[in-house]
Amino acid sequence: MSNKRFRVYRKPAPGRRDSKKSVDDIVSELKSTSPRVTDYRERSLKIHGLICAKCAREFDYKDRYLLTVHHKDGDHTNNPPDGSNWENLCVYCHEDEHSRGLLGDYFSDEK
Repeated sequence: MSNKRFRVYRKPAPGRRDSKKSVDDIVSELKSTSPRVTDYRERSLKIHGLICAKCAREFDYKDRYLLTVHHKDGDHTNNPPDGSNWENLCVYCHEDEHSRGLLGDYFSDEK
C-alpha cells in the first residue's frame, strides 16, 4: 500500500468589496430594482376555489398543497388581478398538461 498524500485545492475566497453603502441602502436598492413578487397562488385559490379545473377533484385545507396554479398562456409573469390566465390543477393534471406538448412533439417529429 502506498503512502501517497493528496492535497485538496480550493478556490480562493472572493475578496470582500469595500462599500460605503449601508445595509438599509442596499436592501432598498434591491427592492426597487427587483420585480415585485405577488402571491398569485393564494389569489387563484381564493378566486377559483379548492378544486381541480380538469378532473374536478375537491381539496381541503390540509391537502391544498396538491393543488397548483397553471398559467394558461405559459407566461408566469402574466398575472392579471382577475385570474383570467390561471386555472387550478392538481399536481397530476398539471403534469399531464405539460407532458402533452412534449409527447405531441415527439410523435409529430418527422424522421
